Amino acid sequence: MLWEWLVMPQGLKNAPATFNRAVAHVMRQHRAYASHYFDDVFVHSRAEDGMSAIESHNRHLDAVLQTMGDAQLYVNLENPEKVKAVKESPVPRHVKDLRQFLGLANYLHKYSKNYAEQTKPLSELLKKDTEWTWPKEQEDAFTSVKQSIVETPVLALPDANNPFSVVCDASNFAIGSALMQKDDNGVDRVISYQSRLLKAAELNYPVHDRSYFQF
Repeated sequence: MLWEWLVMPQGLKNAPATFNRAVAHVMRQHRAYASHYFDDVFVHSRAEDGMSAIESHNRHLDAVLQTMGDAQLYVNLENPEKVKAVKESPVPRHVKDLRQFLGLANYLHKYSKNYAEQTKPLSELLKKDTEWTWPKEQEDAFTSVKQSIVETPVLALPDANNPFSVVCDASNFAIGSALMQKDDNGVDRVISYQSRLLKAAELNYPVHDRSYFQF
């Protein structure tokens, strides 16, 4: 009886190289708009041939998914499930629950504007010797974080041939920035969000100086 692997087995010395070559062979006809690294495939598109970027992207996705299906390669919907998990997360009842929620939210924080400022009331509960309470401030922060991740705007693909701009902001306890670039219609699009809480020493800086910490 002959047995054949249906998935790449773990532990074999040549498994990574063999798998990567297999994916490269399957995806070779889509190299112009689909990059890959092992089991991660990144489909990127722009306006072309009289089609908008969205129309072009939909066409590329259809082509890539068709090729993957023909080769019996399947898409993992794990990342959308992560967003669903954040959306359906119950109110934390103790520190362990809160750590689990923030760990999942941190994975998606680059899509969320002012994430550090939103999570500050929650982060306060993680400090040593802090009594566990859940007043309105924490409840509002918890709801705000979930909404910002679930309803977040779609990030744009950067274009190295066009100029970038950085928008910075600072509050009394956090700093944040957004990497921006204009699309083909001249509309500002967000490439990435970044934010963090200020350290103890940084809290003494004037607000206009805090924005420079992001550089």
